[in-house]
Amino acid sequence: MTPQDDAKREQLRAQLNDTHTWPCVFKFKFIMPSKPENEATLRAIFGQQATFQIRDSKKGSYRAVTVDEKVEGPDDIFARYEAAATIPGILSL
Repeated sequence: MTPQDDAKREQLRAQLNDTHTWPCVFKFKFIMPSKPENEATLRAIFGQQATFQIRDSKKGSYRAVTVDEKVEGPDDIFARYEAAATIPGILSL
């Protein structure tokens, strides 16, 4: 990571700490191509207690995914988003 990335992460960490009380349920949002392996990979990233809401796009080529999971702090959030970034074509919101 570059120094700019580190600074941005610390700014995000401060914002998350200001707006959340840990542990808490955090809402993750993604848009990804509609492929069964993408959903399986995303489900594997999150714990068994995570809840998923999935909505297909009008043409069915993309899926909007909302995941609610209890996290212990900002590092858990960063880890989930970094792991999800390995899925081809995924957009994190």
